[in-house]
Amino acid sequence: MDPFAFSMAILAVILLKVTPILLAAIGGSFTQTGNVLNIGLEGMMLMGAFAAVSVGALTNAFVGIFAALIAGVVMAVIFAVAALTFKADVIVVGIGINLLAAGLAVLLLTVLYGNAGATPPGVQANLPRIDLGFIGDIPILGTLLNNQTILVWVALLAVPAYAFVLYRTRYGVHLRAVGEDEPAALAAGINVFRVKFISILLSGAFAGVAGAQLAMATVGTFTSGMTASRGFIAVAALTFGLARPYRTMIACLIFGIAEALADQLGLLGVNSSLSLTMPYIITIVALVFASVRVRAALKARTKKALQAADAATAGPATPAAA
Repeated sequence: MDPFAFSMAILAVILLKVTPILLAAIGGSFTQTGNVLNIGLEGMMLMGAFAAVSVGALTNAFVGIFAALIAGVVMAVIFAVAALTFKADVIVVGIGINLLAAGLAVLLLTVLYGNAGATPPGVQANLPRIDLGFIGDIPILGTLLNNQTILVWVALLAVPAYAFVLYRTRYGVHLRAVGEDEPAALAAGINVFRVKFISILLSGAFAGVAGAQLAMATVGTFTSGMTASRGFIAVAALTFGLARPYRTMIACLIFGIAEALADQLGLLGVNSSLSLTMPYIITIVALVFASVRVRAALKARTKKALQAADAATAGPATPAAA
């Protein structure tokens, strides 16, 4: 086998595996920028995957994507109402969303298909692959992007779109203001509730679509628990990337490479349990590294604020001394 073609095939697989993590991470970055940690991405992805397959099998894959988006938004509404209206702790709410999704998926599988583990073989929905034609013959880039699903392109375009919203729109300015200093944002007349509510809805939409990619890109069926903690990996990626567009994308690429490498190690005969733990080991390392960076940034910000306060108090004393 041509080594170059083999390496390009691996890169294409990496891109396929990165897509659901990247979509969920971009969605979670909206809430993280607004100072809301959404660990319910896992549950939103899971319900998106179920809706995509169950609806897509009855209609078509594109309707399935829309159903996945709606399913993610519904879960996000529950999250937003609990966290913003009833002031519940966001971590507890996120855990509740994940538990609700896991239980609801099993319930719906049992009621609709009589099987709590997976959808039956006849219930299947696959995303079509996009043939780029002569563009696919371009070395490296064409090989990498040819015959990918439409959601791979959506994920790649979501990164600059997120950057544009964050830094070039009124909503993005308000979202960053709320995340950096909520009392100051309130004093400036920003509707903090609305800004946070919209960010949570966006996170649900992206996570639902991420579930559609996960379920329909390859297998085309739904299995209970098929997200396999990818929502938590997305949270780790956006935390590692500080919820910034391109940093988050790079973090997602790292996790996608880890997952693809785990698959390759399994094919080479490496202990499957050991290879499957690799993405999660990298997740833990990334979270520790991100925690150290965040703590250092907070320490530097506190030191700067103290220096500014000292300068403000020392300022009026100079004329009095004169």
